[in-house]
Amino acid sequence: MKVVIFCGGLGVRMGEETQRIPKPMIRIGNRPILWHIMRYYADWGHKEFILCLGYKGELIKEYFLTHNEALTNDFVMEGQGPQARIELLTRATDDWRITFVDTGLTPTIGERLKAIERFIRGDPAFLATYGDGLTDAPLPDVIDAFRYRDRTALFLSVKPSFNAHLVAADEDGTVTGVEDMASSDVRINGGFFVLKREIFDWIEPGDELVEETFARLIPRGEVVAYRYDGFFGPMDTIKDRQHLESLHDSGRAPWIVFDRTALPEPAPN
Repeated sequence: MKVVIFCGGLGVRMGEETQRIPKPMIRIGNRPILWHIMRYYADWGHKEFILCLGYKGELIKEYFLTHNEALTNDFVMEGQGPQARIELLTRATDDWRITFVDTGLTPTIGERLKAIERFIRGDPAFLATYGDGLTDAPLPDVIDAFRYRDRTALFLSVKPSFNAHLVAADEDGTVTGVEDMASSDVRINGGFFVLKREIFDWIEPGDELVEETFARLIPRGEVVAYRYDGFFGPMDTIKDRQHLESLHDSGRAPWIVFDRTALPEPAPN
């Protein structure tokens, strides 16, 4: 399946960093979070990407045009200077196919999706996500659930990553209950979607995908929530970024579902 990634937002809650780079280019370890998202999909065999660019999209293009895999992987070098031969010991992106599409500065998610419709022609279904969140959800199971239910849209339904107290009160403000969100059944849209091509027929100008396009599909029973209680890590705030960084730096990054960092055994002499 093709993977559509929405990369056009401003990311204003991330502070000064997004004044110089787009939010998907904020780094987790030595690579942008966008790369980590793409790596997650590629690890499950989905290696054809469509990037919906917007704010500072040229920096995303520049990263992939100039990225040298040797700078972020282990390698063997024979010789010196321009004639040196480089053998990468680990590879991740060699077989990725990426389509870069400028979808504008201000369009909604629905409008960005509509703008890349021509690249989905002939595909009965596709994957989509935002450029600022990570998960370790078992993608084959998610896709199987989508196919089994045979609806227009499916999204990952997750527990909120932040904690708060949910308050219940009657009309005069008398509190009737306080519940820790972590122990409640409150769930949110995790932003990982599987969509039939027919979704394009339901998008109207100005639509936010979830708030408006889905609102037309929900009464028809065409939207399914896939409940997932494993890892979900958004990067909405600086604190979120610090949490993802700490996981990565500790070697416990859940979104790296297949560890390819182990070096191959040396050939026998």
